[in-house]
Amino acid sequence: MRQFLLFLGVFGLWVFPLTVQGEQFAYSYAVGDTYRVLSTVNEDVYIDRVLSHQAEILNRIAVKVTGVKDGVAQHEATFQTSERSVGVQTSRSFQWAQEYDSVFLRDALGKFTIDPKYYMPVVRNVPVFPKTDLAVNDSWSAEGEEVHDFRDSFGIPDPYRIPFTANYRYLGKQEWKGKSYPSFSVSYRIFDEPTVISGPLWPRRILGASDQIVYWDSALGQATAYQETFRMIFELSNGRTIEYRGTARAEIVEAKPMDRGKIAAEIAQDINRLGIQDTSVRVVKEGVVISLENIQFLPDSSELVPSEQEKLDRIAEILSHYGDRDILVGGHTALAGTPEGRMQLSVERARAVADYLIKKGSRSPERVVVKGYGAEKSVADNNTEEGRKKNRRVEITLLEN
Repeated sequence: MRQFLLFLGVFGLWVFPLTVQGEQFAYSYAVGDTYRVLSTVNEDVYIDRVLSHQAEILNRIAVKVTGVKDGVAQHEATFQTSERSVGVQTSRSFQWAQEYDSVFLRDALGKFTIDPKYYMPVVRNVPVFPKTDLAVNDSWSAEGEEVHDFRDSFGIPDPYRIPFTANYRYLGKQEWKGKSYPSFSVSYRIFDEPTVISGPLWPRRILGASDQIVYWDSALGQATAYQETFRMIFELSNGRTIEYRGTARAEIVEAKPMDRGKIAAEIAQDINRLGIQDTSVRVVKEGVVISLENIQFLPDSSELVPSEQEKLDRIAEILSHYGDRDILVGGHTALAGTPEGRMQLSVERARAVADYLIKKGSRSPERVVVKGYGAEKSVADNNTEEGRKKNRRVEITLLEN
């Protein structure tokens, strides 16, 4: 549930004046700058006050500055979230969950201008700064809002807004990963009684609390990280309650542009040099795809046959040359069985490949996401055996961001 509740509110890529102990800070950027925000959420889910399960949520936000005028910056962003259950298999890869696109403006002090159709970012107008100079322990307040996607949960068709008042305090120097940064706190509480009722189940009350610390990098002129504790409670129309408690942390990193053509050519040469059969490479919008066609599993299972493990060892060698790129592992099936069965099998097979690459040390778990496509993206005729072989594939994408 807790996905992007503070992502760009803190890491906004905007320009604003902030004076700390007599020094003025300003966010600086140029048109064409790209950034990546990485956040991890650890969440406990309670149903009727009894712990139901624990989850880890990995958020990747890719942002590009596409325009700057009179201190207002336009951003185009893609928000991707993936999840995994916490337990005996927490070393496994994350499974893709949702993806959203958004376009918005932000002014010099942090105020958003955004079309109401967009679901992301969830937290808006945080932080909003005063025009006055700030000294240690100075505090201020500003209005903000959370915007939620309740389509699947409650059948509410449009982005659902909950206003709040955020309270800020400048804390002075605080430590993050062994370095000291000027920092400020952000705290807010929400209370909402929805009047929008679109289905048999809806939230009668929504209560929440968020407390964050933001770490500011004066040399770079931007926030470097944040950490948060949060709590969200939904009192439902059927008398039950669902509660989310957890912590979150995030960092912003500059994403170096990917020379996709050059990387694809290098990978193609390595595929040929290593003698990897039924494997091709291509450039796509998201990055560079290595397609493993006719990848072999035991019948109707996600267990790799030994010969495919040898192939993946060679793929892992190729991936090691691009260790700064996260990867998406996508599973595809031929047109057989039910749509639900195909989707589940494609997820399981993608995860088998991802987990093997993690075990071989190719990537750490938080840098690998799996997604199943079933037979939705066939590349050949499912009426022929040769076509079905091509469609039974796993694709590994080196991601641009």
